[in-house]
Amino acid sequence: MSHRKPLMPKATAVWLVENTALSFQQVAEFCGLHALEVKGIADGDVATGIKGLDPVATGQLTREEIARGEKDPDHQLEIAQLKVPVTPSSSRKGPRYTPVSRRQDRPNAVLWLIRNHPELKDSQIMRLVGTTKPTIGQIRDRSHWNAANLTPQDPVALGLCSQIDLDAEVMKAAKRSGKAPGTEHEPGGTLLPASETAGALGTPRSTLDVSRPGAEQPEIELPSEREEEAAMLASLRGLTGNDQPSAPEEDDITERDAFNDAGGDATDTADESPDGVAREDEERKDEER
Repeated sequence: MSHRKPLMPKATAVWLVENTALSFQQVAEFCGLHALEVKGIADGDVATGIKGLDPVATGQLTREEIARGEKDPDHQLEIAQLKVPVTPSSSRKGPRYTPVSRRQDRPNAVLWLIRNHPELKDSQIMRLVGTTKPTIGQIRDRSHWNAANLTPQDPVALGLCSQIDLDAEVMKAAKRSGKAPGTEHEPGGTLLPASETAGALGTPRSTLDVSRPGAEQPEIELPSEREEEAAMLASLRGLTGNDQPSAPEEDDITERDAFNDAGGDATDTADESPDGVAREDEERKDEER
């Protein structure tokens, strides 16, 4: 298989995603991209605004090769042989070129790399993003002129570098520090199986020793059937005893008597009203006549 990559790999990947049924892994291997980057192209998060380039029209891929790849997901696409030999140009050393439209996003990408990959050196960040060492230092100590408005953003999503280049730099930094990527933190304890953590029915977890796997557990005596029946009967008796109506209290009786006495006084004093006095005077006059 030839190690030669197609021209304009992102544009080619855009065309293959939109016009073929190839898998993300096949497109990524053919274009020299990461599978997640191809997935981002399909989702519209990466390479937005890039017009697809037909590799068949440019002679880099054949229809038969695409058909074989669509039938077999494990098939690796091979680039077509060039009819005119091209001498490879010598790669020059220097900072990565960043398009003018993307240069304003470089500080955000630098901040993202500093926060998520602190093991990277300034030289590695310079190669990935194409910035300068003074800019990286200003972003580290928050003395950048636009530090208040910086937001961490993935350089791969911004199109400043590829996922393959980022993974390669992270691997170099991990080898240099002697740690594998993703193992910066100490591995914590794992969950124990249910057979070791869950004891007998009704036993609290605090009484079990689950500090380490294989710890000896104390023997727990289960209640017998008679004991369970006695406990159930006792609970039922307690419930039925609470449902019985309680006898009236003495305070309620005294309040009721006081209310009745007050009502009786009210009826007795009703005859002492002005109408009652006038009626008594008339009856007395009638008797005298």
